[in-house]
Amino acid sequence: MLEETRHPSPRYGISSYAALGDSFTEGVGDETAGGDVVGWADRLAVRLARHSPAPEFRYANLAVRGRLIEEIVREQVPRVREFAPDLVSLCAGGNDILHPGSSPDDIAARFEAAVAELTGVAGRVLVFTGFDPRDTPLLRRLRGKIAVYTAHIRAIADRHGCAVVDLWSLRAIQHPRAWSEDRLHLSSEGHEQVARRAAGVLGLPPVPEPVCAFAPEHRPWPAEQLQDLRWFRTHFLPWMGRALVGRSAGEGMTPKRPDLAPLGKPTSL
Repeated sequence: MLEETRHPSPRYGISSYAALGDSFTEGVGDETAGGDVVGWADRLAVRLARHSPAPEFRYANLAVRGRLIEEIVREQVPRVREFAPDLVSLCAGGNDILHPGSSPDDIAARFEAAVAELTGVAGRVLVFTGFDPRDTPLLRRLRGKIAVYTAHIRAIADRHGCAVVDLWSLRAIQHPRAWSEDRLHLSSEGHEQVARRAAGVLGLPPVPEPVCAFAPEHRPWPAEQLQDLRWFRTHFLPWMGRALVGRSAGEGMTPKRPDLAPLGKPTSL
């Protein structure tokens, strides 16, 4: 464990942050008009920078879409040993869970090994539960599997003293508008809600920001079935095809912020 002086003790005393994971942490679904990927982690970094005790808040985002947990552990966790940040977030295993025949118990064991390593080099570790897929076609069939993995995440967090962002109970992301067209990635509104929840878990003071108030959606049954069929053909089948042949959406891609570098002047997103 690093000496305590490396990591400030005040509740808001975070001077550096490294985000690890897959497309969720990379920010897929939350793109600017220019095509830049933002995401909840970038939004959280801006909030952390506002309360940083350091002249320059430093931030790295090592997440790459499509990464499995073994790839995250192999490619991203070692970089945290170099960075020794005040805060590291780890969200991993989602792609593994979606693979047919995968075991949430085995995935959780690998996740815990990564958490154990991260807690030895970072001041604080932030982890995430799974989403509740009850309203998502096909994925709702994996609800039990995801719930088991979520239970593991909570137990791991308890054993290692991690902060937990509970996505399962986050009602704001259970609305269709919180998700992008592919229903596999959050929209900009969804990423904003996750950033707000993570900031609250870390104890950041609330700031006057708009909260998405989603009105209930009521679609006629035939329209809903047609939309689900289009989604299946356009988004789910291509994803499943890549998964079955071992291809990743992130093949050849590198992290958008590979180094723990100054974030720059905080701006509102």
